[in-house]
Amino acid sequence: MGFFIQLTEAMADRQSLLVTGLDPNPEMLQSWAARRGMANRSFLSQARHWIKAVIEATAPHVCAYKPSLGFYQALGPVGLELLLEVRELVPPDLPLIIDSKHGDLNSSSALAHYLFRELAADAVSLSPLPGQDIAAPFLLYPGKAVVMTCHSSNQTARVIQHFPSEEDPLFLRIVRETLLWGTQEQLLLEVGTSDPAILARVRQVAPEHFLILRSLWGEEEKLEAMLQAGLTASGDGLLLPLPQNLLVEDDMAERAAALKAQINAIRDHWLEERPGSGSCALWQAPPAADPMDQLILDLFDIGCLLFGEYVQASGAVFNYYIDLRQIISDPNLFHRVLQAYAGCMGELAFDRIAGIPYGSLPTATGLSLLLRKPLIYPRKEVKAHGARRLIEGDFEEGDLVVVVDDILITGGSVLEGIAKLESSGLVVHDVVVFLDHGGDHDRHARERLAAAGYRCHAVLDIERITRVLHGAGRLSDAQAATLRPGLALG
Repeated sequence: MGFFIQLTEAMADRQSLLVTGLDPNPEMLQSWAARRGMANRSFLSQARHWIKAVIEATAPHVCAYKPSLGFYQALGPVGLELLLEVRELVPPDLPLIIDSKHGDLNSSSALAHYLFRELAADAVSLSPLPGQDIAAPFLLYPGKAVVMTCHSSNQTARVIQHFPSEEDPLFLRIVRETLLWGTQEQLLLEVGTSDPAILARVRQVAPEHFLILRSLWGEEEKLEAMLQAGLTASGDGLLLPLPQNLLVEDDMAERAAALKAQINAIRDHWLEERPGSGSCALWQAPPAADPMDQLILDLFDIGCLLFGEYVQASGAVFNYYIDLRQIISDPNLFHRVLQAYAGCMGELAFDRIAGIPYGSLPTATGLSLLLRKPLIYPRKEVKAHGARRLIEGDFEEGDLVVVVDDILITGGSVLEGIAKLESSGLVVHDVVVFLDHGGDHDRHARERLAAAGYRCHAVLDIERITRVLHGAGRLSDAQAATLRPGLALG
């Protein structure tokens, strides 16, 4: 289950917009420990007991936990062991968001591996100032998410965040830029403010993304205004922190429940006053929408499907053309396409990935990085100069190779590439393509590959693309019939 589905299901199950921080602040814990006769215990022991007490008291009333990495790092090796205990204590159906504000490119890959593989965290907060490269190593992990910090409540940061003018401040430029780095399911925004006007400006730029508030408390009278400024049109998309002072009270469970009820009452009233809204929208489990359908729509919207007369590489003339090369200029969409490929390759055994020149080489390169498998490719032609290699890349005889291509029409280019790979001692069992055209030109391509002893796996076929686009109103009846004559529509 991915982070986004886990979060929305937790919100529906707990009927809550609240998030609990798990930050063992020494000053905060002193009075809590003293009231429980633990004043003479080590800080580590105090922190361990406090964390367990907070999780037990708040788990029925919150939809996520958000420990700050810095508090645990400050304790040294035992602090990181304590963070592992946090992972064990947090209920498995509640997301664990690590608040790190990470912004160092050199250590990003190592931190992503630690947080997502060893700690099994679900999301991490990042600083956006290094640019898109800071998010890339974290977005390579399927089902995980990043939280981009776009505004701080620190007053001394205002001179930077609101530069060069209030009309076009830096923090809104950061919001616009970071929205391009990941999908709505992968990317959240953290907004540190108690000013409803600032929150409303972020919501205007990011109308559907999840926002996580910081530093709201201390001005609780603004709760209603903040909810109105930050909720999406459907009454969700906003996460609020439990006040830190609440987390050292003896009755924290009752206080968390009361705050949740207060927020829900404000939200329900707000929804009732909005035309066409229903107060129960948030607490319904999200529909089981297929992300592949949305991917098909997005590919169409950027111009990957064209109508006219187009000559294919096989010489056949089609009255439409599918051009997947468009995706390489859209990092967000390209990443989703790679994830779709990876889903087809999860159960396959292979040592190396081979891309068919030249259209599938960007995809094969992306998959090599995503799946951490070496890349090779057969040359389309062998040059008369240089090393004159038939296969580019490092390999050993007997290596098992999965072949990646973009569109399967006749299978001719794939078989030609496989012949070069096998002539160099490589072994091929599987071919993975994004789109199986499914035509009868030059014999059905799947049958042609199967007859040669190769298994073909396709992310999508033309029938599904036609149904989704026609059902969404992107294609007329005539256009749908052009894509797949005789296909039952509706």
